[in-house]
Amino acid sequence: MRLTPSPHRQEMPYARDNPNAYPRRILVAVTGLSPQIVTETLYALAIAPAQGASAFVPSEIHLITTRSGAEKARLALLSDEPGWFHRLCRDYALPPIDFAAGHIHVLTDAAGDPLEDIRSPDDNRCAADGITELVRDFTADPDCALHVSIAGGRKTMGFFLGYALSLYGRPQDRLSHVLVAEPFESSSAFYYPTPASQVIELAGGRLADAASAQITLADLPIVSLRHGLPEALLTGRASYSEAVAAARLALAPPQLTIDLAGRRIRAAGKVFALPPAELALLSVFARRALRGEPPLPAPPKEVPDAEWRKRYRVELHWINGLLGESERTEKALRDGMDGRYFSSRLSKLNETLNRQLGPAAAPYRISNGSKRPPRYCLTLPPSAVGYGEIDAAGAHAED
Repeated sequence: MRLTPSPHRQEMPYARDNPNAYPRRILVAVTGLSPQIVTETLYALAIAPAQGASAFVPSEIHLITTRSGAEKARLALLSDEPGWFHRLCRDYALPPIDFAAGHIHVLTDAAGDPLEDIRSPDDNRCAADGITELVRDFTADPDCALHVSIAGGRKTMGFFLGYALSLYGRPQDRLSHVLVAEPFESSSAFYYPTPASQVIELAGGRLADAASAQITLADLPIVSLRHGLPEALLTGRASYSEAVAAARLALAPPQLTIDLAGRRIRAAGKVFALPPAELALLSVFARRALRGEPPLPAPPKEVPDAEWRKRYRVELHWINGLLGESERTEKALRDGMDGRYFSSRLSKLNETLNRQLGPAAAPYRISNGSKRPPRYCLTLPPSAVGYGEIDAAGAHAED
């Protein structure tokens, strides 16, 4: 279900939180065997928006469903007859909306086979991953505004779709549930309120005029957790469980563990390796935080500092053991550490932390105190810093 991102990447000339102003406006819905969720939601968004709300006319529609749900949606919505989606567009003279069979996304199992239904734990996991990937792909496009409907399909499908939007959603994205008043609710013959009288037969042989139907769109506010996800999960493929775990870690209290012999750290719950030069610098400040010692000034820019060399070499020897320093490091620190060497190591350390942790990296970066002259420290409290062996399983290597 992977999509090709939009080529648009220029600065947005439209209001950031106004969905209607975006050139690419996508309606995404989950359905089971009730494809009318699509036409009901489209009617509520584009034709009869709630009082005070602006009409949202999607430029494209995407449907997430099972194999049997896809077949029913294709026949009911996109066929020549009855073709309820095309009927609605003609009845209300809607502008062109890109919705074709290729926009019906069928969830697959671990082997890549279409899911007939979602019943087992494995089915649920695969559905969650597929839904999450689709939402992540859509929200990677800055020129796109996403409207997500969770009214159809299995309850777990609606939950996963809503939670995926909470993980990846931006200010312009919306979540809703469509409500159809009696006697049309749950009627397989009803697809939308028609502009002219159209009598349909309901369950039990009861007749009703579709033109009199009332549809309401319930807006569902979301709490966006996007800011807590690492860049790798925003731009690459991520499972539902990985994205949830990353969001949880971003909200958890910071905790840093350093394994000097193993050349790795655990930060924000994630284990990854650090090169000796950057690990040694982090350890200098971690020990000071552990002891409650004050911030340090950086070594002078052009003047080697022997004291800085001493504290830095202590950490390098803990890391490299009997091998000591590399020839390159020994040469660079022969007379002491200067400001250029310090700044280079600090920059690479912070780059690695940002890459591995995203926004969750903030508590683990070395802070300069935002004052002049700058004085550097790790702002974690002593209780959040520790040293010890870290299991290498799941560690991410850094060059």
